[in-house]
Amino acid sequence: MGETVVEHKASVRERVWTELRKVAVPDSRFHFDFGEFIADFEGGEAAVERLVDHEFYQRSRFIFITPDNCLDRLRLKALQDGKTVLMTTYSIKRGFWLLDPARIDPELYLYASTLDGMERIAKPVDLHAIMELPKVDYMVTGTGAINHKGVRFGKGHGFFDAEWGILYRLGRIDTATPAAAVVHDCQVLDEDLMPDVFDTVADAIFTPTRTISVDHPHKPTVGILWDRLDPKMFNTIPPLQQLREMGL
Repeated sequence: MGETVVEHKASVRERVWTELRKVAVPDSRFHFDFGEFIADFEGGEAAVERLVDHEFYQRSRFIFITPDNCLDRLRLKALQDGKTVLMTTYSIKRGFWLLDPARIDPELYLYASTLDGMERIAKPVDLHAIMELPKVDYMVTGTGAINHKGVRFGKGHGFFDAEWGILYRLGRIDTATPAAAVVHDCQVLDEDLMPDVFDTVADAIFTPTRTISVDHPHKPTVGILWDRLDPKMFNTIPPLQQLREMGL
């Protein structure tokens, strides 16, 4: 009997995490537990430089950036470049936050770009406030692993897909909104995997040595599939609860 999709993803993660441990920067809370956080890695600066040089970043003014360790320097660069950043806290459990460089002392940009600093400096925004903001130009995430077709393997929690689903339902993104992943080269795989209906496929992948473009990436339009949502996610993530209350 062959592997299920879930089993296959789990085996891929374990294989990738073995290699990632050789180049990853440990987290102060989770050490090398890659099931709990997305790690920064050797060459992370070069990967972000590739993203910053790319047209998606250059033409964007309002960017969603996930709270991954490998993206701290991107949040800092975005603030320095005058771009507004929308992000979530770790695991979305404390909701969405807005980093507006025009409202932050430039001396605090570095601190504001970190998870600890963000919660002290950024502005918390609920879904009604997000609906009043401009449309998001660009969605950027880290991930546990990704194949050349832009299908992410992630940590297995589905937070980025939930964030995409929420913003899509609020009308802040659409199928033309580009998504990108920042990863180490060891996280890019040749594994063939069809995305699920709610999986957000990356348009571009940035590593320390490569920029990989994906043709016709799948972008979900289903929002949140409530009957398939993990009850634990719903019970611990206020934005999902608010979205349900709004009938979206």
